[in-house]
Amino acid sequence: MSDQNAPGASAAPSGPGSTSGFRPTAVAAVPLATIGEAIGVVVPGASGSVPVTGISLNSRAVLPGDLYVALPGASRHGADFVSQAVEAGAAAVLTDDAGARLLAFSHDIAVPVLLAEEPRSLVGGLSALIYQSRPRDERAPALFGVTGTNGKTTTTYFINALLQALGQKTGLIGTIEILAGGAPIPSLLTTPESTDVHALLALMRERGLDAASMEVSSHAVSFHRVDGVVFDVAGFTNLTQDHLDLHGSMDEYFQTKARLFTPERARRAVVTVDDDWGVTLAATAGIPVTTLATHGGASGTPAAADWTVINPVPRGLGTDFTLRHRDGTELRVHTGLPGSFNVANAALATAMVLAGGHDAAAVQAALDAGDPFTVAVPGRMQLVSTAPAAVVDFAHNPDALARALEAVRSPEPGSRVIIVFGATGQRDQGKRPAMGAIAARLADTVIVSDDDPHDEDAAAIRADVMAGAVGAKEHEGLACSILEVFPRDAAIRKAVELAGPADTILVAGRGHEVWQEVKGVNLALDDRVELRSALTARGFTVLEDQRIES
Repeated sequence: MSDQNAPGASAAPSGPGSTSGFRPTAVAAVPLATIGEAIGVVVPGASGSVPVTGISLNSRAVLPGDLYVALPGASRHGADFVSQAVEAGAAAVLTDDAGARLLAFSHDIAVPVLLAEEPRSLVGGLSALIYQSRPRDERAPALFGVTGTNGKTTTTYFINALLQALGQKTGLIGTIEILAGGAPIPSLLTTPESTDVHALLALMRERGLDAASMEVSSHAVSFHRVDGVVFDVAGFTNLTQDHLDLHGSMDEYFQTKARLFTPERARRAVVTVDDDWGVTLAATAGIPVTTLATHGGASGTPAAADWTVINPVPRGLGTDFTLRHRDGTELRVHTGLPGSFNVANAALATAMVLAGGHDAAAVQAALDAGDPFTVAVPGRMQLVSTAPAAVVDFAHNPDALARALEAVRSPEPGSRVIIVFGATGQRDQGKRPAMGAIAARLADTVIVSDDDPHDEDAAAIRADVMAGAVGAKEHEGLACSILEVFPRDAAIRKAVELAGPADTILVAGRGHEVWQEVKGVNLALDDRVELRSALTARGFTVLEDQRIES
């Protein structure tokens, strides 16, 4: 399920028991009367003593003792699934007026039903209450939250790796996977539902973890997925066009992100001020802010941010640089991942860990000994072969695509860049021609194919992207070649067929994803696997890194 799906997860469960691994093993029961008091609902009589030990939005993930929250979904109301929830052991139900009407007409419910005007807005606080995920009187893992359009995943992986290099036991919640001190749990959303977030935080506390990093999407804020969570440090990467299908305008998109930087959600912040949005956020945030400048460019960037990236020097595929504080403190940093954006990600991760209270000398020692920013991030500038250079990246909006193309351009004379990409269906349509134009300007061969069409016509999506690419080529006199090849595996094979050992292939848009959704059907498709297969068939050598298929 993608991050843009309707928030009524209870109406369309994504899979039986898909979140059961998120739960702590021991939860002290909370009387239903206490839950009612927390949301301003009187629980009459004996119902007030009903013990609640969990909370779920998904009827198929309900465990005995849960409060089942029945919310409206895209096509069904969660109240339609109350019988299944009760059969699974739900101790009580929380719903809205529409849900109550459905229950009155259709069900004889043997458990207490609580009624609230907007139950979704209550779920985060109730989850924190039930799971005691961040208790004031007990030690809880330090929590780092990263938001922004691009770089969230890599920055959280970098924070996780740096904290581990500092000797800490860590957790991770994000797009690719969830780590809570045990086996990785595949992730369905950039930020899980608030019920799962609080259960995970409680699980991390139960397992004795020291710290955790989490991606925080704009959808997570809009759909209340981080309600009740207070981050020790919140970080901001950048803001570029994306998700306007949800937010409508860049200003609304920014305002949603900015809600993370308030006392209700975070204690302190590190804000990258490379763009005007970051400058505005740093000036208006309601919490203490440390500023970070990784390059010049924003019209309002302070003359001297608190931390500044200086002296970037290429080394291998990555970069060495210095992170200097306005007080003269300097740290020597290296990232093995290509691109200036990964310098920015590494700098933000370092500044956030420092803001979390770690000593600069200890951080420098960890950077020197552990090389944490060379960690492999699945599907993020992930190298599959070196001759030709073949890279898979998640870039799926104009800014990310431009940065990825600039990052993979080789300085070797005669080296060409071949890109395979498309656009996602049922998303911000305005970025499609923009992405096509960027590809035409920055690549030598543009192969337009399918991303995840969802329920939209794939040919129409390709046509929008093609229009941008062809228009840019014709109006700007570009020398690139433009092809339309589908399905996507055929497009990847075509790119490899056209490539020589000195060229670079960039397969962009899907990154770590292993399923392609077409008309409601999930088709197995992993760009990394397809690229390795095509390269091997041509006789090229691929890198034997098993994490490619993680």
